[in-house]
Amino acid sequence: MNGAAAMEKKVMLCWLLSFYGEMLTDNQREMARLHWEEDYSLTEIAQQFSVSRQSVFDTLSRTEKQLETLEEKIRMLRFFRRIEDGLTACQKELDRVQTDQESQTHLNAARSLIEKLLNQEE
Repeated sequence: MNGAAAMEKKVMLCWLLSFYGEMLTDNQREMARLHWEEDYSLTEIAQQFSVSRQSVFDTLSRTEKQLETLEEKIRMLRFFRRIEDGLTACQKELDRVQTDQESQTHLNAARSLIEKLLNQEE
């Protein structure tokens, strides 16, 4: 797997973790968070949890499969991305509209709402 593909996979796993993390055990969630979000090595995680590096590897592999299975069934990430793409398209269309002053106020309010939705954090 090349660097770009690996990074894309890591980003996807972070998204899946944010959507489905509460469905994992505490250890799974924390190991995954440390590895995928904080970029800890397997060895660093193993030391923190007082387990073997192989145990961390196995846990992360199981967790990845579990998250992918959840996404296949529930499709929250897929739904989120469609909404995000739709909001981005709406934003672009609003930018193309030429209006009078009163309509411009409403367009600016709509742009602001879309911007807030696109930039929401947890």
